[in-house]
Amino acid sequence: MASEENKRERLTIAEVTDNYGPLASGLLYAVQFLEGQVLAAGHKVLLIAPECKGPNPHSDNPNRREIRLPSLAIPGLHVRMSVGKDFDYRLAQLVANPPDIIHVHGMGPVGFLGMWLAQRTGKPLVVTWHTDMEAYAEHYWHLVPLLNAAYKIFRLRVEKNWRQLRPPRFTRFRRGRAQLQLLALAAEMLTDADLVTTPSDKTAKRVLEIAPKAKVRVLPNGTDALPPLQAIPRASGPRLIYAGRISLEKGIGMLLDAFELVRKQLPNAELMIVGDWQNTNPTLRWRLKAAARCGGVNLPGLVPREELGSYYASADVFVFPSLTDTQALVLHEAAHAGLPIVLTDNELRLVAEPGVNAEVAEPNPAALAQTIIAMLDALKDPEFAKRASARSKELAELWTIAKQSNEFISIYEALAKGEPVALTEGLHPAYGRTFFGRRQIRADLDQLDS
Repeated sequence: MASEENKRERLTIAEVTDNYGPLASGLLYAVQFLEGQVLAAGHKVLLIAPECKGPNPHSDNPNRREIRLPSLAIPGLHVRMSVGKDFDYRLAQLVANPPDIIHVHGMGPVGFLGMWLAQRTGKPLVVTWHTDMEAYAEHYWHLVPLLNAAYKIFRLRVEKNWRQLRPPRFTRFRRGRAQLQLLALAAEMLTDADLVTTPSDKTAKRVLEIAPKAKVRVLPNGTDALPPLQAIPRASGPRLIYAGRISLEKGIGMLLDAFELVRKQLPNAELMIVGDWQNTNPTLRWRLKAAARCGGVNLPGLVPREELGSYYASADVFVFPSLTDTQALVLHEAAHAGLPIVLTDNELRLVAEPGVNAEVAEPNPAALAQTIIAMLDALKDPEFAKRASARSKELAELWTIAKQSNEFISIYEALAKGEPVALTEGLHPAYGRTFFGRRQIRADLDQLDS
């Protein structure tokens, strides 16, 4: 009897994502960390993702299987997007033998597949929103036709009367319209989910602006300290470090401008930018090469995550200029390494306590430069440096992989039993912002069409 009971309690969790490589990213690591903990808890994992090569540490686990869908590379994003081929065949397989929980990470063709599967099978749907959709819409509006095609496939299969539901029209394709259409697609997914989780209050508020009826719970992604390694050698001056994706929306241009101003006051300062800069936007790539030639900017390129500890250990301050991140696991990695932080987004405060281990700059080069210089001056006091390092490590320990994953496992188990899941209280849409709710988005689309 006990054996049968244990068998009933063993769940199959479908982790559905459009971003599983080929290169590493914060979203990829978040999914893989969660996979590892789900498997360790005795449950099974079904990964559904685009076909691609990349880091896949759980591929040999006997309690894990994969469904990979044919895909195309997306230039400049370092990801592959499913093209919809074999959807019918794979969906029939999944409907015949569905997982117990469907967990969609982000929005894309494979994410829509997860929505369709939940609709057809009645299984609980969890959506984790890793993306600032307005920023995504601004920088990647040209991807909307691909997402729209997946959306239409979803509607065609799920709703017999889908034409009466007025899916977003794509009669005139231009940038402003594409942004609204992307938000309309997001609203559908967020509203349909049994639960939406977000890695920060910032993202939760954005979700409710797009889909006011979404059921939201804030659940930050977890990360653990990297292996301690010997520091990378450096010159005599202070070293600033940024690690992560090298792209325009990450604020790298502003960081380069700010560093020019820092160098005017601290000529021996160094900025190390760790990431794949050679496959970024051509203009940004040119700027990075020019900055490296001028001196002070170090471009080590893409570094395996397990080796990043050497780079963090060699730095004095972690600088994060992005305004588009929803949590930024690299901030947690830097905090685990005991680094003080300078950032520009006042809403990314999980491991940043201004005045103690961090400072928040206004998002412009002059303000960022002055904040960096002020932090470097403060670190000349050994007592302040000691307190800042200790506080970074203390805050990082609050958001570990085990803590986050245990919460998700509890959510999975509750939803599988039909039990209620607690939502985060006190979240309200910021009605002063441009986009809020499907009705407003569609009104804006109508205005563009008129």
